Amino acid sequence: MSPRLRNIAAIVIFGGFALLPLLAGMLGESFLIVIATRILAFAIAALALDLILGYGGMVSFGHAAYLGIGAYAVAILQRAGITDLGLHLLAAIVAAAPFALVTGAISLRTRGVYFIMITLAFAQMAYFFFVSLSAYGGDDGVTLAARSTLLGEPLLENDRVLFYVTLGLLLAIYLLALRITQSRFGRVLTGTRENPVRMQAIGYSPFRFQLTAYVISGCLAAVAGVMLANQTEFVSPALMNWHRSGELIVMVVLGGIGNLIGAVGGAVIALLLEEFLSRFSEHWPLFFGLILIGVVLASRDGVSGLIRRIGGAK
Repeated sequence: MSPRLRNIAAIVIFGGFALLPLLAGMLGESFLIVIATRILAFAIAALALDLILGYGGMVSFGHAAYLGIGAYAVAILQRAGITDLGLHLLAAIVAAAPFALVTGAISLRTRGVYFIMITLAFAQMAYFFFVSLSAYGGDDGVTLAARSTLLGEPLLENDRVLFYVTLGLLLAIYLLALRITQSRFGRVLTGTRENPVRMQAIGYSPFRFQLTAYVISGCLAAVAGVMLANQTEFVSPALMNWHRSGELIVMVVLGGIGNLIGAVGGAVIALLLEEFLSRFSEHWPLFFGLILIGVVLASRDGVSGLIRRIGGAK
């Protein structure tokens, strides 16, 4: 996607979300804000995954583990009497970073389907670890006493405030990821995806760049977990099961791999389709799958590729 088209798409998506609470108020449909907050949180996770999938060529099938780490950071700190959102975000990042560092260092010793399976294995290990935490409900999960506080006040209890905070985090993470991909680090990461042997021959260490990107991606996904915990006010290991990782990959593929705003758009489209189709049938995944197949067959670059064709961009 060209920079011009990408910027237009970003303005449309972020501008549309910014105006959504006004529309919800006019229509008297406050539930739209709740749904939109969930979409924004998953958009953060999809964007984090696209950073390594689209630019690093690393197909992680275990990124939902970081959603769970972020969510449980909220639950554990709240149990300890720490309710500040900033501290919850910091704790989620601090917890996700070493997990991503260790598991990433091991996973990156493999390639292709082996990398996919080993990231899945590590995620399932994390899943069963949290299932074993009986103090936090085990497999049943735990209900949060309240949402995180902001500036010492329970501001996030207001759905609109939570929505705008999540939107602000998504925008900040999008700009950060965009900056990363446009930097020398991002160019080396992309080059490593295309030809790691050649990058090594000109003096770069593909392993270090890939591992750094993997850790950054895991930390960003943990931020999404914090916001999901606040949106649902409930935390359970189900948040980090393998099918959730698959859903994140679907979001990225649907929006367009290697296209940050496409990952955000893919999350929006996927969750809106889920919400819409589930109203008509309990077998909605079947119809969702057919739509996904149609999009992929029509464009290798997902919805963003279709938009580029319509816009006449090269």
